[in-house]
Amino acid sequence: METVANGDCSAQAPVESITVHDFSEKILEQQVNFHVMKLSGGFFLWIGSNPVLSNLAVSIVSKYDSMPLSTLVLGDTSDTTPSSLAQRLTKKTKKQVFVSYNLPMTDSSLALLVEDRIKKEMELHPDKF
Repeated sequence: METVANGDCSAQAPVESITVHDFSEKILEQQVNFHVMKLSGGFFLWIGSNPVLSNLAVSIVSKYDSMPLSTLVLGDTSDTTPSSLAQRLTKKTKKQVFVSYNLPMTDSSLALLVEDRIKKEMELHPDKF
């Protein structure tokens, strides 16, 4: 852990560094790339086959409900995939999760297989999330 001044010259606050983890897999004849940036208290997950950021959702744990809160920050509001995925990952990890899901919705089973692959990676490398 690094330390940086938090505005007060006499006080030092610990700061976690951002770590990056990439993995990919061919799912339903399509190359799917995953990019994880582990943040302090959460993570950002980008999913896609081309280098675009067409949407962004965020989800956080709620102290008032067992279901995490989620919202779409960027993108088409009729596509609930990023928000739903962020919400399920927050429920699983109890962390703040940002998701950018950039795959075409040509096959409904693709999203389920992608989520299964993410969960498998979380089991293999829990320290990356």
